[in-house]
Amino acid sequence: MANVKLDGVTKIFEDESGEIVAVDDVNIDIKDGEFLVLVGPSGCGKSTTLRMVAGLEKPTEGTISVDGEAVTHLSPQERNVAMVFQSYALYPHMTVRGNMSFGLEETTDLSDEEIHTRVEDAATMLGIDDLLDRKPDELSGGQQQRVALGRAIVREPDAFLLDEPLANLDAKLRSEMRTELQHLQEDLDTTTIYVTHDQTEAMTMSDRIAVLNDGQLQQIGTPLECYHRPNNQFVAGFIGEPSMNFLPVTLENGRLVGEHFEYPLGEETRANLGDQTDLVLGIRPEDLEILDAASGDHEFPGVVDVVEPMGNENTVHIAFEGQARTESELTATISGMRNVKEAESIGVGIPENAIHIFDGETGESLHNRDLGEVEGDRPLRGAEAA
Repeated sequence: MANVKLDGVTKIFEDESGEIVAVDDVNIDIKDGEFLVLVGPSGCGKSTTLRMVAGLEKPTEGTISVDGEAVTHLSPQERNVAMVFQSYALYPHMTVRGNMSFGLEETTDLSDEEIHTRVEDAATMLGIDDLLDRKPDELSGGQQQRVALGRAIVREPDAFLLDEPLANLDAKLRSEMRTELQHLQEDLDTTTIYVTHDQTEAMTMSDRIAVLNDGQLQQIGTPLECYHRPNNQFVAGFIGEPSMNFLPVTLENGRLVGEHFEYPLGEETRANLGDQTDLVLGIRPEDLEILDAASGDHEFPGVVDVVEPMGNENTVHIAFEGQARTESELTATISGMRNVKEAESIGVGIPENAIHIFDGETGESLHNRDLGEVEGDRPLRGAEAA
């Protein structure tokens, strides 16, 4: 395993229209044995970043180092990293054994016996030892994905680089493989950089998340930190499903004033806002309270627009009183045993200890929710944090 560091890494592509900045001054220090997930929307620069670590793209500026040694000038085969692609990139004319051993045969001085042992051990670890004599077209998507992983494992690299390796799998198998990948990474204890646009994968698999947007690093932290302490409105909206509710407001006499509501603030919350008056109020769907009626300062009359039953929970879209139902602004997540109906009049509670407030112009986070109610001292990972 190895420490991988990106220092001021920038990648600029040029085409007929001019320069395109794909990655803009990214700085990330990935610890030995860490599972880091690069996450962001399509086109944010995450795959380009991974390809630069692999040596498939050369940075326009900046340095990439592995265990303190700069590798920016080295070819991919000289970096001792192994990459698994979304497409798996298996040789169709070779057996599973041939696919897993080919790289070792071409790039190492290992004996045939040593290569055989590595392939057999990796196949056993991945549960594909009975498939070694089959060809890729005889395998399911999940089996092909394991072969691609096995081809990387036998190299015993300093770091694994995984570029959306689960994207081609169905939902059930993708969920199963998330768990298997976590166990595999823990068993191998190898530094892993994993690229995905799926924030659920990022939350459930990572030690830390690096959130990218438009080539810029927005935040790097644990799933809990990115979920409950987002640096800005983009991170808050991207991490979490359903995403955070955002309500444009202005600060007037210690109250947040929206189009259909006024929200009084406590002194501590007010103090965090400084002189900013153009703001955005944020609240997670699971933090909204659905009440029989509104009565308190932080409770507002509303009407149910749409109910989406998910079994264990219901997603409820809500409009403020006086607002057209089809223009509902709030999404709440409630227990699947709770019965609410479309067009029903309800109260909506927005607890002050659960709100986030962002600068309306820059999107910068000015106030994040109180974590005093988080149970225990241990950090929460993945679905627990969500």
